[in-house]
Amino acid sequence: MKNVLVFFTDQQRWDTTGVHGNPLGLTPNFDRLATRGVHVANSFTCQPVCAPARATLQTGLYPNTNGVFRNGIPLDREVPTLARQFAEAGYETGYIGKWHLYRDECPGPVPAEHRAGYQYWLAANLLEFTSDAYETTLYDKENQPHTYDGYRADAIGSAAIDFVSRDRDNPFFLFLSFLEPHHQNSRDDYPAPEGYRERYEDGWVPADLAALEGNWPEHLAGYYGMVRRLDEVLGRLVDALAARGILDDTIILFTSDHGCHFKTRNREYKRSCHDASIRVPTLLAGAGLHGRVEQLVSHIDLPPTLLAAAGLPTPSHMQGRSILPFVDGSTTEPDDVLVQISESETGRALRTRRWKYGVTAPDANPWDSPSADAYVETYLYDLESDPNELTNLVQEPILADVRQQLRARLLERIVEAGEVKPVIAAARA
Repeated sequence: MKNVLVFFTDQQRWDTTGVHGNPLGLTPNFDRLATRGVHVANSFTCQPVCAPARATLQTGLYPNTNGVFRNGIPLDREVPTLARQFAEAGYETGYIGKWHLYRDECPGPVPAEHRAGYQYWLAANLLEFTSDAYETTLYDKENQPHTYDGYRADAIGSAAIDFVSRDRDNPFFLFLSFLEPHHQNSRDDYPAPEGYRERYEDGWVPADLAALEGNWPEHLAGYYGMVRRLDEVLGRLVDALAARGILDDTIILFTSDHGCHFKTRNREYKRSCHDASIRVPTLLAGAGLHGRVEQLVSHIDLPPTLLAAAGLPTPSHMQGRSILPFVDGSTTEPDDVLVQISESETGRALRTRRWKYGVTAPDANPWDSPSADAYVETYLYDLESDPNELTNLVQEPILADVRQQLRARLLERIVEAGEVKPVIAAARA
């Protein structure tokens, strides 16, 4: 039986990595693992909001199915979870870091019945409110606080190294959840380790940011510094696994909950269906995993992939599929992903190789309405000619047939996700 480690970052864009063309050398450890293991080159969240994305990874269910369609909704205590499935298979399960699947008014301890079945626990519900860059407080399974000195990502990484280095008779499943490179809410800043922001003050700027107004000129250097330190923690953890002699017997999944558009698309940092918000870095490594996946992959696919990689069956209730057949090219499944969105809008989007097609329910309250019976076409981007999504083509008459095809496919994906088939009206002039 293989160990399983999930290295989960918060708000990290895909193009922070070297394998996606970032020239700053921020992620040598990620790049090495992606090259030696499986680089999931086109990876997307299925909801660009924190809690919904996390709930999907814990359950293998879309946010509208597991009930966590926005922040502040606790994950149902009865829903099947990865932790319970691995525990039933004889794994020792552990969770370290940020949770964000309990009530937002409770930032610290999480009651045992709301921990999704994890056995070992060292976490805070809203880590951004129980910590700062150099002040970290986590709570153990008895809800006792533990305070750590040093940079926050280092503290969480050290806790993980302690966990994986212990003597044990059974394999482990560890979900390691960082806050970095998410902004520090209390002061709307991206606090890199001391001296790291300065390294990237004149650093490379992604084209979508350079083309749009936002607050990236103020924050991108700090964001990059946080990404760099995360990668150093990843390297330390890989070294600890190697020193323990278990690196080759450990499946590593690296991914993030969503990206970051630095207030170029709305007044927040995510909560949009542009690639800046939904595309994330993802890799699988260890346990003989080698290759590259070019197909479009969603977070909904990652839980069944972890189970399959560990040699465990995929429960029939999970809504995604293992991506392991993509590695050897043995699948011909459709190459698109569904995105659900709440809080900023009640909407749905289809992301294909070439097109980004999105619809919204203009009369719905995006905080209270997880879905709608009727949507209106809102945006259409040609990603081949406009990869930065700067020109909305949704009202172009020449693309009427394209919209019709995308509308039909989006409706199929919505129904496949367990929702009632809605009506989608043409774009309003």
